[in-house]
Amino acid sequence: MITVTRPYFPERKNFDRYVDAIFQSRWLTNHGPLEQELTRRLETYLGVKHLLLVSNGTLALQVAYRALGINNVVGQREPAEVITTPFTFIATASSLKWEGMQPVFADIDPATLCLDPAQVEAAITPRTRAIVPVHVFGNACDVEAIDALGEEHDLKVIYDGAHAFGATYRGNSLLSYGDASTLSFHATKLFHSIEGGAIIFKRKEDLERARKMINFGITGPECIEELGINAKMNEFQAAMGLCVLDEIEGNLESRALVWHAYAQAFQGNVQLQARQPGVSLNYAYFPIILESESVLLEVMQRLEREGYQPRRYFCPSLESLAFLGRPAADLQDADFQQPEIVHSRDIASRILCLPLFSGLQVSEILAAVRVIVDRHQKAA
Repeated sequence: MITVTRPYFPERKNFDRYVDAIFQSRWLTNHGPLEQELTRRLETYLGVKHLLLVSNGTLALQVAYRALGINNVVGQREPAEVITTPFTFIATASSLKWEGMQPVFADIDPATLCLDPAQVEAAITPRTRAIVPVHVFGNACDVEAIDALGEEHDLKVIYDGAHAFGATYRGNSLLSYGDASTLSFHATKLFHSIEGGAIIFKRKEDLERARKMINFGITGPECIEELGINAKMNEFQAAMGLCVLDEIEGNLESRALVWHAYAQAFQGNVQLQARQPGVSLNYAYFPIILESESVLLEVMQRLEREGYQPRRYFCPSLESLAFLGRPAADLQDADFQQPEIVHSRDIASRILCLPLFSGLQVSEILAAVRVIVDRHQKAA
């Protein structure tokens, strides 16, 4: 079975070299030498400053919220509202709810699949404290418009960049926008450290506060300055990250061959995600949008018979999940109006991500391409 993705495994001898260094240093965690090296190298590779490594991408979001203070609402009984997209992985929204905030969903642009700034603006209320957009499948949000809304309404902007590793926008890192951007280094990602993540802060003082937070708030042997949590990356995670970074160019080249083969085959046959002008490709995902959910289910069934396992990223649209919704008292508030979600729900019913990973050969995807193109041509 050709699955939608496979973790990248670097050369074993390279990993062994880093592991040998761990055994020599006897340093397993707590800001060890490999974690420090990975931080420096990622800042250079990504073209960013103020990067903080953490143990996973969900904690990256949660620590960013707390470091930026958006979960602290003094004198307000209701939870702070944070506007985000319903077309994303569950962690984007569940991390907000977990931290005691209320996700408010605004609709997406049906072409780029990213959060629509006009819908964000319409959803802003006196309770709104932040905006959490997502660079969906590595495609850039309208960062200028969203950052302008944050400045105009005094809102923090935290970009979920889980898919945006290495992506640039108009020549600069896509991760350099907003008050912070987060990354996931989960095993299935383009770049991974088995589990892991990172936060890129705009301001150094936010970085320093977050650095204390991820070590329980401890700043010295007998000094605990504030409430914290354990979100540190360990040395074995850093070792894997360094190995994958050593081989990143070959990884990208392999994925690019398959990505471009898909793009050429489907151009004019199937609806594809519209790329934001000025954003680079990082070949993280290849989504297609079919005519209807019934067609999608038929295509999935045929692909599985051919030995492929695509995934419905992202389904369901998150505004449909009751546990992410508002408390009953809010729903009875005459002033409350739930923003209408049309495009996210529609796209979630019709979108399919096709197999894409390093080592996959163009010859291995030809049968999948034929199934999809044939189905489209018959429908036409």
